[in-house]
Amino acid sequence: MKRLYIALLAGLCTTGCNKFLDTKPTDFLTPNAYFTTEEQLNNGLTGVYDIMGSNEVYSNSLTSRMGTEADLGFYARSTFNGPQVYTHTSSDNLVNGLWMKLYDGINRANMVLASIDKPSMTQAKRDRVHGEALFLRAFYYFLLVSNYGDVPLVLEPVTSAKNTDIARTPSKDVYAQIVKDMEASEGLVQEITDAGFSGRVTKSAVRSILARVNLYWAGYPLRDESKYEEVRKWALKVMESGQHELDTSFQQIFINYAQDKYNIKESIWEVEFWGNRVGNAYSETGWIGYATGIQTTDTEIGFSYGFINATARLYRLYANGDVRRDRAIAPFKYSGKNKVLHAANQLYHRNAAKWRREDEIMEPKGPSSTPQNFPIIRYSDVLLMFAEAENALHGPTADALKAVNLVRKRAKTTEYTSFPSKEAFLEELQDERSRELCFEALRKADLIRWGLFVPTMQSVGEEIASEGGTYTYATVAFFNVSAKHLLFPIPAREMMLNRKLVQNPGW
Repeated sequence: MKRLYIALLAGLCTTGCNKFLDTKPTDFLTPNAYFTTEEQLNNGLTGVYDIMGSNEVYSNSLTSRMGTEADLGFYARSTFNGPQVYTHTSSDNLVNGLWMKLYDGINRANMVLASIDKPSMTQAKRDRVHGEALFLRAFYYFLLVSNYGDVPLVLEPVTSAKNTDIARTPSKDVYAQIVKDMEASEGLVQEITDAGFSGRVTKSAVRSILARVNLYWAGYPLRDESKYEEVRKWALKVMESGQHELDTSFQQIFINYAQDKYNIKESIWEVEFWGNRVGNAYSETGWIGYATGIQTTDTEIGFSYGFINATARLYRLYANGDVRRDRAIAPFKYSGKNKVLHAANQLYHRNAAKWRREDEIMEPKGPSSTPQNFPIIRYSDVLLMFAEAENALHGPTADALKAVNLVRKRAKTTEYTSFPSKEAFLEELQDERSRELCFEALRKADLIRWGLFVPTMQSVGEEIASEGGTYTYATVAFFNVSAKHLLFPIPAREMMLNRKLVQNPGW
């Protein structure tokens, strides 16, 4: 089974180079000293990928600590401060850590891109490295601009400690650069069928993420509705490629992530983790299923904190018989090794449960980390993005309904026949994305681009206040939300080090 094993090149970690926009660097290795052989260039590329699985990005922060589940879940602990409960400030370690790590990845990508023509290698291999590095840099900028707004746009390696004060680039220009780089990478990277697994950037991944990028661009705050044409175009390229279809089993998707199995037809791009940190074997584990998952202290099942519980609102979005509900939301809790069903009225007691440690097959199970992969984009998301763009452009057409009905058919729930208006269909699409994609680090951004984030969070807070019982403490997080939380603050550390930075409104 193929994997993208991470072998960080020591040069990427040299003091100074990976500290751009983190601290004033004091020494540098120039790009001329890097990546003069094919092996070195490939090692440099794996260093760019490594950012994805870091604790500050998808291993932990974006999946359990940054509130990405929005109205669909809540942090099931009464003693916590930070982005998850909207008590963070510009000095918050998680806010600072995400910014630093993404710029670390950007600088690593810039080093690879600056050295792309140095080694002696076939043009096909050079193109692939070039395309993957270009795409990853663009993807890291996408995470930055969608979370922080205007950000400094740096497209060359940092080679001097001088002139490191850089102003924020307008979001529109950042999006334009992201799309430019991703479109260029699409012609350079390999087909997903040639890669054979979902851990590398492929044409399918590029096209799918281009649909997502343009969808965000079409929504708040830029609201460039001309981008719906681009969303439709790129989603359709994936749909018409003949390489993708939905897995027949919704739960199997997540079992695969726990067992190092790939279904490249459904899972288009995913963050890879492996190993169990037991013994001396090399591993790169994450917190998927450990921070989130079904809470248990049983080490044979696999320890899980179960930090995130589903809201009653999410539970009620599922119709009876929808097979997704009892995979996304735990129908039981553990008592020792026994599974005890939740009572019908215990709607706030249920853990987010797409990733379950009981599915892992690597033994012994790591006590504080897991080998479970995390999806960046699945084919069902592509279908739903196509339907949303088609609806924005032409209304609830037969093509839009067909795309959504493929997702609903797998869920074994009623398929749609018609809608009276664009608005009615969009409302149903918003709910369908919740049912299908909950806890995949997408919901908060969806609500923001629809212009619904603040009122939706306030509304769910009121629901929990009236019916949350034991979990009414969660209302604090929802009622804390205000307009300033549409973006993270620019980290205070960066504001001190880069005098040209200006803080986001309200912070």
